[in-house]
Amino acid sequence: MIPTKLTAVLLATSLLVSSPAGSATVINVLFIGNSFTFAAGSPVRYYRAETVTDLNGEGIGGVPALFESFTRQAGLDYEVSLETRGGSGLDFHVEQKADVIGRRGWDKVVMHGYSTLDAAKPRDPGKLIATSVRMAALLREKNPKVEIYLMATWSRADQIYPAGGAWAGTAVDVMARDVRAAYDTAAREAAATAVIPVGEAWNRAIQAGVADGNPYDGIDAGKLDLWTYDHYHASTYGSYLEALVIFGGLTGRDPRSLGDAECSGFELGLSRPQVAALQQVAFDQLAAGGTVRAMPSGAPPAAKAAAPARCTAAG
Repeated sequence: MIPTKLTAVLLATSLLVSSPAGSATVINVLFIGNSFTFAAGSPVRYYRAETVTDLNGEGIGGVPALFESFTRQAGLDYEVSLETRGGSGLDFHVEQKADVIGRRGWDKVVMHGYSTLDAAKPRDPGKLIATSVRMAALLREKNPKVEIYLMATWSRADQIYPAGGAWAGTAVDVMARDVRAAYDTAAREAAATAVIPVGEAWNRAIQAGVADGNPYDGIDAGKLDLWTYDHYHASTYGSYLEALVIFGGLTGRDPRSLGDAECSGFELGLSRPQVAALQQVAFDQLAAGGTVRAMPSGAPPAAKAAAPARCTAAG
């Protein structure tokens, strides 16, 4: 007979491995944001909504569902939730949704404010900084060790090219760089873990010739339009790049490890060259900041072995 103490240890180990509640590997992630998170104006908005938990019950998949798909394909165990409201900054969430957000502790949180920093006072970072501090305090009440990531958003073409825009007359990359500077300050004040450089990845895609920099004069042949029809929100391509940068930023994984047959790109209608180009941009941006390192030479793509069932045709 196996000694009693050894039996107890084996039983406890078995329960820990087999019980989701006892698993130490599950990472709970919350996305807090607005239409830049739920991908207004593109098919990404309701993409794979069943794979994530929308705390507002609105059936949103969005960028969180893309992120969840990437983590699943990479063999990681993430449970993804989101709390979003269109046209809002962090002030709305901390004032109106504190009870929803504070129901539990989160391991990691990705959050961002309004796209012009302040809807009433564009280019003014004051509200973003103050509300980032308040939200961080709320999140730490439930989990003092929560990792908080602020997502610096992209340049809005509708704020640059039309005469009335808050960044009118500037180069297309300036708004994203201004936004990043504001998020850097907010991150310091809130003692955040890191800033996710989504806007700078958009700049890089334009500079590299992967994406077009001005949707108002047409899209150059062979280039992607990162904005959707309103030249404001992200297109499917823009949201895909956004999710890749978040994936690399939170996991430390090389986005290129997903491979050009990556499941969600296939389901959303991206070609393999487009997927590969956006993965390369995401990697280059994250590598420039020291967030990720190149995957080992010859390493197989993660996507083929772990792609969800609906993506088997992508292999």
